[in-house]
Amino acid sequence: NLSLSDLIGASISIAPASRLKSPALPIQSEREPLPSKGLSGCSFGGRFYSLEDTWHPDLGEPFGVMHCVQCQCEPQKSRRGKVFGKVNCKNIKQDCPDLGCEDPVLLPGHCCKTCPERKKPSLWSQFCEKVDDLHKSYNDRSYLSSEEVGSEESRTDFVAVLTGVTDSWLPTSSGVARARFSLTKTSLAFAITYKRMDRPSKITFLDSAGTAAFEYRVPKGQSHMICGMWKNLAKPLMRQLQAEQIHISMSTSVSRREEVEGKIIKHRALFAETFSSTLTSENEHSGMGGIAMLTLSDTENNLHFILVLQEPHVVPIRVQLVYRQHILREIRANVTSHDPDFAEVLTDLNSRELFWLSRGQLEIAVATEGRDPRQISGFITSRKSCDTIQSVMSSGDALTPGKTGGVGSAVFHLHDNGTLEYQVQVAGLTSDFVGLTIELKPRRRNKRSVLYDLTPEYNKATGRAQGSWSRLEARHIHMLLQNELFINVATAHNQDGELRGQIKALLYNGLEAPRHVLPVTLAGQFVTPPVRTGASGHAWVSVDRQCHLNYQIIVAGLSKSDDITVNAHLHGLAEIGELDDSSATHKRLLTGFYGSQAQGVLKDISVELLRHLDQGTAFIQVSTKMNPRGEIRGQVHVPNSCEFGTRGEEEEDGDDFLAKDAEELKKDPQTCFFENQHHAHGSRWTPNYDRCFSCSCQKRTVICDPVICPVLTCSRTVQPQDKCCPVCDERKELKDVKTPEKVEEHLEGCYFEGDQKMHAPGTTWHPFVPPFGYIKCAVCTCKGSSGEVHCEKVTCPVLTCAHPVRRNPSDCCKECPEEEKTSAALEHSDMMQADGPRHCKFGKNFYQNSDNWHPWVPLVGEMKCINCWCDHGVTKCQRKQCPVLTCTNLTRREGTCCPECAEEADLMLKSPDKRKTWRH
Repeated sequence: NLSLSDLIGASISIAPASRLKSPALPIQSEREPLPSKGLSGCSFGGRFYSLEDTWHPDLGEPFGVMHCVQCQCEPQKSRRGKVFGKVNCKNIKQDCPDLGCEDPVLLPGHCCKTCPERKKPSLWSQFCEKVDDLHKSYNDRSYLSSEEVGSEESRTDFVAVLTGVTDSWLPTSSGVARARFSLTKTSLAFAITYKRMDRPSKITFLDSAGTAAFEYRVPKGQSHMICGMWKNLAKPLMRQLQAEQIHISMSTSVSRREEVEGKIIKHRALFAETFSSTLTSENEHSGMGGIAMLTLSDTENNLHFILVLQEPHVVPIRVQLVYRQHILREIRANVTSHDPDFAEVLTDLNSRELFWLSRGQLEIAVATEGRDPRQISGFITSRKSCDTIQSVMSSGDALTPGKTGGVGSAVFHLHDNGTLEYQVQVAGLTSDFVGLTIELKPRRRNKRSVLYDLTPEYNKATGRAQGSWSRLEARHIHMLLQNELFINVATAHNQDGELRGQIKALLYNGLEAPRHVLPVTLAGQFVTPPVRTGASGHAWVSVDRQCHLNYQIIVAGLSKSDDITVNAHLHGLAEIGELDDSSATHKRLLTGFYGSQAQGVLKDISVELLRHLDQGTAFIQVSTKMNPRGEIRGQVHVPNSCEFGTRGEEEEDGDDFLAKDAEELKKDPQTCFFENQHHAHGSRWTPNYDRCFSCSCQKRTVICDPVICPVLTCSRTVQPQDKCCPVCDERKELKDVKTPEKVEEHLEGCYFEGDQKMHAPGTTWHPFVPPFGYIKCAVCTCKGSSGEVHCEKVTCPVLTCAHPVRRNPSDCCKECPEEEKTSAALEHSDMMQADGPRHCKFGKNFYQNSDNWHPWVPLVGEMKCINCWCDHGVTKCQRKQCPVLTCTNLTRREGTCCPECAEEADLMLKSPDKRKTWRH
């Protein structure tokens, strides 16, 4: 099988980018295929592909995905008739079609040029042009910049309409459900509302072949909202999802008559939607249904809407806006199978209509016309979601930014009748509290626009405000769901506001705590000694049934000078307010994160730390390079009954019911069976036969790697019974160490994202990179107390034999067989490792130290957008940095490395001078 290094033609080391979470590792040869346990397929780039799978090879940073190279896992037969896979890659650029247009464009992520779309403006395009205005950026200082938002906002939204199954002689269901999905990385969050059916018991996702790809057992409850997560989507399923080939079904029982289903589709109106309606029929077992997505114009009282109907034929329809059976507006149109979505604008809604809209009292009705008229209808309410509407208030985001070390935290819940419940907590104010308000962005400098005053509900003794706002207008609901409102705390010395925060929706991540429990506030005033910082934050912390700690942290107010690289620690303290760093077991690094959000699960928790959480003597602390001893901190109280520490050895990343139910794991085609136990895809565990191995499940394939123990610098070590590696005898070490500085240096060390562990200064280890396991051909070192991890390729000894061998499949370097070990003179290629500045070998070429070149990749040719250089024997490569573009229509001209705005590209081509320069 081919590998990354086979395709590139050399083993290279990638220069770490400034924003990478962990140092990039050398790309190593993967000539030994991943063990497949009898599965037929291909190993390529550390991943396993099934027979007939096709893909574009990803060479990693800085090369990226080769869109003009297509690889396929071709089935082959051995002499014994056994089927195996062979990777075949080819350049597909010559297969690009001849285009008839004059000005074809190369879109980002494509290999072939395409003709620019020139469609006649339709109602749908007019709608999209109107709702595109909702993405306008405001000048309020509380808005996060694109750099601060980070990867947590990188998401794709989908929607599905679920109606009764009609391809059966059985009576179909009367139920209609609407599902909204958000894909971030490999996790799909879903929020489902349903009508005219009992609470479902099971939700099933079906792939393109109609087989169950994922099942979710619906927990019991009274709400008509279902919130769930599908974690660790496999790449083929993600491609099917993007291609709108995934279906979803929902059933209340075994009987099919209680089942509804629909196709998951992308929809451009999702980002602008602030009101919605689920349309059902009054007739039993009709199988009819649909949804309406609605939004208000930015400045005018116009209501835009899109209908998504389950009607395949050419149908004349009549759309009515109704209040208590009185028809307010009526529109007639045709809906066809080629254009099933119907878009329209209801202009100039009067004050009464807007009031009824805000209270959820307006109804939208869709009726077909003809011999057999049918009608579906539903009330219009605010958009339902599993996301948490919340805000972090900081002094750094105040209208006049400051550094007070205070914090404000707010959580909101919007009801269908327009009532907004709120809970606010404030701490660390530098002067007397004056006012708490919900506001718009300032119309002019320091000219606040107050919508609602929460001051009467604020309790100065507790620092909290709790109540409801029942007079929310339709415009305010729209702005709230578009993240356009702010909450402000005014004090005696800061009349315009000491703390301020943007009210934003926090994406649902599978945990219920953010939707029901107030977060822990994090402030500089809570650090010992207090820190005057412009940053603040809040965190949701919970302990599940497996005694794993789930956390989600939101930070606001960090300026660029504070460095956006943030680390969060969890501290268990002997007494509240004391930071006793001499107890290493009570300090755990949660995560290193970039931007404003971090979340994760801490699984191997000590009994002492769990006891501190239960007693309320634990703290979460966020530190930065400017304040390595803590920038903001908060006290954590999580009652739990985990007296014996973390329960269960196996670590599943899926939902709890997947970890619990062995029968469900058996049905999952991605499950691994190992040591008489089923393991979920993506899980990692320690096998029973040897504690010094770490195993993981990757698509029915079990991969076990030996544990590499770090080198200990302490004078005395102990060997725990349930661990593979020895550890320092802390009691002995703490007695020997006289100065607290040395203890701090040992405790800080380096955090490595791969194994998610702390490493002491000066220690070296083979990096663990999920899901590939331990990388034997790389060694990482913790550099002093600076916290920097340096990883480099293992330098193999010079061999003089003609036929070196690798003694073990997991070994990095080859050795000479005993009979071939000689002291012959070094060949020319081996002289490259002599003393002095080392040379570099890339492909078949040698380069002097400090040489620069563009890499040449087979099937692609010279990659002019990537520069490589030789740094004392190590090849480093980096892609040319492209500017951040704010336009939506991107294109890439031939001979350039970076995309550009389509409008600017057209101007350059139309300019005679620039066209001449471009051709030369």
